[in-house]
Amino acid sequence: MTAPLHHAGFFGFDVFGTVVDWRSGVARAARPFLQRYGIGVDPFAFADQWRALYQPAMEQVRTGARPWVRLDVLQRENLELLLARHGADVATLAEDELADLNRAWERLDPWPDAVAGLTRIRRRFPIGTVSNSHVAGMVQLARFGGLAWDAILGAEMAHDYKPQPQVYLKSADVAGVPPHRFVLVAAHNGDLRAARACGLRTVFVPRPLEHGPGQDTDLEAEDDWDLVAGDFLELADLLGCP
Repeated sequence: MTAPLHHAGFFGFDVFGTVVDWRSGVARAARPFLQRYGIGVDPFAFADQWRALYQPAMEQVRTGARPWVRLDVLQRENLELLLARHGADVATLAEDELADLNRAWERLDPWPDAVAGLTRIRRRFPIGTVSNSHVAGMVQLARFGGLAWDAILGAEMAHDYKPQPQVYLKSADVAGVPPHRFVLVAAHNGDLRAARACGLRTVFVPRPLEHGPGQDTDLEAEDDWDLVAGDFLELADLLGCP
């Protein structure tokens, strides 16, 4: 184990993109909905477009332009906006089907290495989320994907969204460890930069298919993070986890 992580007290994981494949899961859920209502858009393009509304919606909260709301509220607003852009009369769509599609973010498959890697890391360190998602959504996602977290940390307890410092610092505080003993594992260099600025340790694990086969961002480490691993199984090896 590298020296900076030898005395780590907690490993926190970004979830969407780092632990789970959001794009495939959202496209899978969207496909029958789009077909049923005759909305002519490719399900993967729909997933990408929905995700593209994610950061602008959170920015409204981060800047104080609107009060704190949970991510499921933002996602539902974004879903209705996107459907309207594709010509759907949202008022005529079945509420139960809209609500179910919005819960697609709670039914996302882990990357192939994720469950086994997390299981090994958890044998040696406490692990949890550091996600922009709400707690209930993370609970359902964990149950769906078999993710055995010790704690669900992140945006809801801080009433703000990454990369705001309080999300990282509040997560470390609730985990009961100082920032320098809290490790963020993420597939996004920007997330790691923000965490490092708060004094957290950092691990980069690339997910080159997060945004599909044409992805051109976050393909490699862009800074000297404390550790870089090809996937969670390699990370477990590097950490000496049985």
